[in-house]
Amino acid sequence: MLKNYFKIAFRNLWKHKVFSLINIMGLTVGMSACLLISLYVNFELTYDAFHAKSDRIYRVVTDVITPSETIHAGVTSWAYGPTIKQDFPEVEAYARINSGSFLVRKGDIKFQEQATVFADSSFFRVFDFKLIQGNPLTALKEPLSIVFTEKAAQKYFGDSDPVGQTVLLTGESIPAKVTGIMQDIPENSQIKGDMFVSMTTMTTRFNRGIDDEWGNFGATTYLLLKPGADRKALEKKFPAYLERRAGKLMREAKMSYKLFLEPLRDVHLHSERDVAEKGSMSNVYVFSVVAAFILLIACINFVNLTTARSAERAKEVGIRKVVGAAKGLLARQFVSESILLCLIAFVFSITLSAVLVPLFNNLAGKVIVSNIFADPSFLMYMLVAAIMIGILAGIYPALVLSSFEPVTVLKGRFTTSFKGILLRKGLVTVQFAISIALIIATMIVYIQMNYMRNRDLGFSKDQMLVVNTEGDSSREAFKESLRGLTGVKQTTLSSSVPGGPNRGAYSEIENKSGELQVANLDLYFVDFDYIPQFGLKMAAGRPFSREFGTDSTQAMVINEAAVKLFGYAKAEDAIGRRFKQWGREGKIVGVIKDFHFRSLQETIKPLTMRIEPDGTELVSVKIEGNRLKETVAAVEGKWKEMVPGRPFSYYFMDEFFDRQYRAEERFEKLFFNFAILAIFISCLGLLGLASYSTMQRTKEIGVRKVMGASVASIVGLLSRDFLKLVLIAFVVAAPVAYFGMDRWLENFAYRTGIYWWVFVIAAVSSTVIAFATVSFQSIRAALMNPVKSLRSE
Repeated sequence: MLKNYFKIAFRNLWKHKVFSLINIMGLTVGMSACLLISLYVNFELTYDAFHAKSDRIYRVVTDVITPSETIHAGVTSWAYGPTIKQDFPEVEAYARINSGSFLVRKGDIKFQEQATVFADSSFFRVFDFKLIQGNPLTALKEPLSIVFTEKAAQKYFGDSDPVGQTVLLTGESIPAKVTGIMQDIPENSQIKGDMFVSMTTMTTRFNRGIDDEWGNFGATTYLLLKPGADRKALEKKFPAYLERRAGKLMREAKMSYKLFLEPLRDVHLHSERDVAEKGSMSNVYVFSVVAAFILLIACINFVNLTTARSAERAKEVGIRKVVGAAKGLLARQFVSESILLCLIAFVFSITLSAVLVPLFNNLAGKVIVSNIFADPSFLMYMLVAAIMIGILAGIYPALVLSSFEPVTVLKGRFTTSFKGILLRKGLVTVQFAISIALIIATMIVYIQMNYMRNRDLGFSKDQMLVVNTEGDSSREAFKESLRGLTGVKQTTLSSSVPGGPNRGAYSEIENKSGELQVANLDLYFVDFDYIPQFGLKMAAGRPFSREFGTDSTQAMVINEAAVKLFGYAKAEDAIGRRFKQWGREGKIVGVIKDFHFRSLQETIKPLTMRIEPDGTELVSVKIEGNRLKETVAAVEGKWKEMVPGRPFSYYFMDEFFDRQYRAEERFEKLFFNFAILAIFISCLGLLGLASYSTMQRTKEIGVRKVMGASVASIVGLLSRDFLKLVLIAFVVAAPVAYFGMDRWLENFAYRTGIYWWVFVIAAVSSTVIAFATVSFQSIRAALMNPVKSLRSE
């Protein structure tokens, strides 16, 4: 019987090819969009899930409480990991990591490995990064031991065996031994690196004694708790541990610490602290809703397009009933057609999704999935979902078609009920309400991104070339050598540039009460040319000057946010105040106006600047815009001449700063594309309802034409009802979109407004789209020969 259902269903679909194509197209697009979004959502929700013990791994984070503020840090001091393991039996193992950058050489091959990670010897015990070669228990135990990923090892060793071979690190050519090769790290891992160096390399070679530094915060510390260990109970023991281990230090520094444990699986999407690659749970929710909406729109299409053909199949139902077909049998027949449509659409959607995977990965900015068939279980879920969609979407059309009275339909007096018409119009209204909401949301996302890209940042970033010297000893001479090049306007040396990472410094600055107030402040090491070259404006005092001999050792410049932090009403009040910072003492000589040295998602933080040549590594070069290519080539030539041992690494300041918004830009692109798909599917649904309505009014149109009605008047008559539905959809969608996007904008410290004209444009564009869709069918009906329309047989 089931075979017969599908055989009849296939014959019927083949007989009405155009209808079937439109219906399958809507379902295919809807399923494909839903599948791709589901892959993205699953990717985000399964960050770090590949670690077998991920439910027992926690990141240790710190609240640093000073008299000025509470800093919510994602790191700990270097001493925490080893001592926590010693003091608490609940801890099975710990692993600290810290990012770095190394110049690595193998013969004539040299690369600056930016993705370098220092890791404890227990790293492979805590995490399940698979070693292809080497012993995971000892690979990172000895100083100057290195583990490469497969991709990184290929650069230096090609197809030869790297394990046991030596590479040279830093400009000093320090020999380091390759002790292991690990599989390339999955994309959905918060720990990423190409080269892992033993932590003992840092603690015994580059920074001796760091293991005992309780006030030096820079290590990301993970704990693997024993099975059954209570995280909350362990957290309650931390205050006593801190008092026992670092109580004296906290009192002397006038600050205190609090420790917390963040579940590894929560860090990517839920942590409010420092994360190397932070996800957005709100974006996951948004895309989940969009996927559900697109699938809902596709199902609504199916219902509308199927019932639009109800009149065509009315006589078929009547004949079947006359010859003895039961209502339940007919209902099963129509549900089987629905399932068959969904199965065909499922096959097409899998094919379409496989083709679109590279484009989707490109839009997402990461490899969400390399092969859609890699996880068969996921496809099985989608197959079951397709069958369920077929059943649920086919129930209503099946009940409608199977309930026709045979006597009525065979006499040609078949009409649809008011409830049926109301339901179909309601479904189209829901479709367009979703589409209009997506149009409004897309416009607001674009406006916010445009606002962030074009906002006055308070500094100059155009035509600024930044060369990373990695602290090479020739950096000062290299900077000076660039001044004579054609196309170079200015040069400066610094530890940081806006948009890049910067260091925090324990500071004591005199507040308005005359006391030295403790705070942890962002710190830029700069030279005398930094402030003028970046176009920073002075709010009070003066910038650093070579005319003042003490500026290189006893002067500090702060920003307006720092002025407020220390209680001064005016910037002028901070001039001449004392400071102590990292072994330096002196006075504040200037206050710069606030500028956005971090993302616009964050408020402007207090910032300090000092002259410190030994702490600088970035050479910023202001160049002429009309000689870009030639000047870059000339700068590279100077680099090869003066720093031949290092690869030339540079970026442009404007592009570098805008990288902070890549996640938002990807969100914008994905959102825009899925909004277009939703509108497209909605138009298919509207086309189905227009076809149904036009078919019902064929004789009315014929009579009107005979009486002299013009094509324009008939098109207006048929379109009017649908435009009313669009208006109702707009009334429903506008407040929902406003509320949702207002919540989304709360994620930005600096945000645009939600303007009234956005809603006007959305209303007009949705009306135009709806009219264009409906008018296609209306014009066709209006041009029909009235003789054919009025003929009853």
